[in-house]
Amino acid sequence: MTVIAGVAGQPIAHSLSPLLHNAWITAAGLDAAYRAHGPADAAEFEALVARGRSGALRGLNVTAPFKEQALALADTVSAVARGCGSANLLIFDHGRIHADSTDGIGLMAALAEQAPDLVVRDRSVVVLGAGGAARAAVRTLIAAGAEVAVLNRTSVRAEALAADLGATVAGPAALETAALVVNALSVPPTIDLSVLPDDAVVMDMTYQPLITPFLAAAAARGLKGVDGLAMLIGQARPSFSALFGITPPAIDVRTLALAALGEVDR
Repeated sequence: MTVIAGVAGQPIAHSLSPLLHNAWITAAGLDAAYRAHGPADAAEFEALVARGRSGALRGLNVTAPFKEQALALADTVSAVARGCGSANLLIFDHGRIHADSTDGIGLMAALAEQAPDLVVRDRSVVVLGAGGAARAAVRTLIAAGAEVAVLNRTSVRAEALAADLGATVAGPAALETAALVVNALSVPPTIDLSVLPDDAVVMDMTYQPLITPFLAAAAARGLKGVDGLAMLIGQARPSFSALFGITPPAIDVRTLALAALGEVDR
C-alpha cells in the first residue's frame, strides 16, 4: 500500500519540502507520495490531523502557523519538541499521534555545512525572534553549549522565551560579542551588522530568496553567511527517515531545490 505523507502550512505553495521528499522517494524506489496541504485555519489543520489519526496519512511535516497547534494535538511528544514548544513533525501510528521537532537538527547541519569552523560552545549567540523557529534555535544552541541571548521587537515575548529555555534577553551590546546571529524572524531584521566581530557568522532561516537582504548585508560586511535552504534540507533528512523508515538516498537535492528557486549556488 502506498505510504502517504506531506507538509502542512499556510501559505504552502512556496514549500520545497515536496520536491525534496519526492526526489528521495523516487531515488529509493519507494511506493510512497509526499504532498503539500494548505489548511486555511486551525480548524482545517485539526481536520487534516484527524485524517492522519484515522490512518489516511503516515505523517506530516508542519510549518507556520501550525507548529504550536501540532504539538497540542499530539498524544506523545519528544523531549526536543516539548522544549521547543512546537513541533514540525507528526507521525501517525495506529490512531495515535507522536510530535517531534527536527528544526534544531537542521540548524546544526546547516552550520556544520556552511560554517564548519564556527564553534558555539562558550560563545555568545544572538537569536532574532521569539516564535516557534526561534525557540527551536535557542534550545538547540544552548544544548550545544552556547550562551544565547534573544532579541525581539516585543520584549515580553523575548523575556518569556528566555525564561523558559535558560537564555537571556539581548542587551544593547549583545551583538558586539556575538559569534553567531540567527534570524528566526519572518521579516528582514533591522540590526546594525557593523558592530559584529569580524569573524561572526550570520544565518537566515528564510530561503526565498536564497540570499536574503540580511545575508546580502552580511556579505557586504565581509561576514560568513549560512542560508535557510541548508537548514531546510538538514531538517528534512531526519523527517524523511521518521516518515518512511529509511535514510534518504545520497542524491544532490540542493541542486534540485536551487533549480526550482531559479537560484545559482553561492
